[in-house]
Amino acid sequence: MATPSIPRSFLQVAATDEVAPPLRVVQIEGLVILKIIKHCKDHSPSLVTGQLLGLDVGSVLEVTNCFPFPMREEDEEIEADGANYQLEMMRCLREVNVDNNTVGWYQSTLLGSFQTVELIETFMNYQENIRRCVCIIYDPSRSDQGVLALKALKLSDSFMELYRSNNFTGEKLREKNLSWVDIFEEIPIKVSNSALISAFMTELEPDTPVAQCDYDRLQLSTSSLMERNMEFLIECMDDLSVEQQKFQFYYRSLSRQQAQQQAWLQKRRSENLARKAAGEEPLPEEDPSNPIFKPLPEPSRLESFLITNQISTYCNQINGVSGQSFNKLYLMKALHEED
Repeated sequence: MATPSIPRSFLQVAATDEVAPPLRVVQIEGLVILKIIKHCKDHSPSLVTGQLLGLDVGSVLEVTNCFPFPMREEDEEIEADGANYQLEMMRCLREVNVDNNTVGWYQSTLLGSFQTVELIETFMNYQENIRRCVCIIYDPSRSDQGVLALKALKLSDSFMELYRSNNFTGEKLREKNLSWVDIFEEIPIKVSNSALISAFMTELEPDTPVAQCDYDRLQLSTSSLMERNMEFLIECMDDLSVEQQKFQFYYRSLSRQQAQQQAWLQKRRSENLARKAAGEEPLPEEDPSNPIFKPLPEPSRLESFLITNQISTYCNQINGVSGQSFNKLYLMKALHEED
């Protein structure tokens, strides 16, 4: 006979430290996506941010509302006003019984240039108070080409652990088996709408299925995105070259220091042989006070990892744009041959 389960109080359930399931999907209300798109597009090309509100339900992070942040300023008083604005907005939402639990933030970007140290620091600040949070990245420049450039990102657990220790040396990265592709994790996005909204959107559909964007797809000229992506890619390659020069200088300094250490050890061993022959005590072969034995600090690889991530993003965008252009050219070639 099965024993009946003893019901637990709310406080007992809340106090139980259960391991949360991994985040599988970010479910966003359609109205939230429209608000994000409008805020980012109205201020483009300036970059804007906003707060995401919702619920953390098991392996699903539900985003049910959002509101924009004021434009960032360097003045400390204005920054304090921005923080007070956020608290006041959340208090007002709570009073009208709207979800006011912070689940992350959204921000706009230009051609996918969002892999920065500032983004990682913002993630770490959110993680101090929120168990799980995401960042919704929206790119208005790419969305103008008929692509909904919307993605949900989070930092990987292994990277956050390494970032807290602030040790991005080659030995530590090999120990954690961490590479540049392991910094961010992209979470699938699911758009959710109520039945009434879906029915209303169906009524709003135009009678003619052909729109202006359908005609724009027939243009054979190369998109300006290709040129801008190439410019940003060249800048990233220059930045990566600077980072590589730092490592080359480090390894040259390390080789020079090792050569000085070996020369010093050879000299000390010769002195010890002479002292032994004279019946004197040998001197220690290690001298921590000597500057040549001071370990050289290895440059952090975090910046090079972020730049490599950014290069990969630009290359993927160039590949997508050029692939579409080639498809159009092959299509027109086939049409001309038929004529």
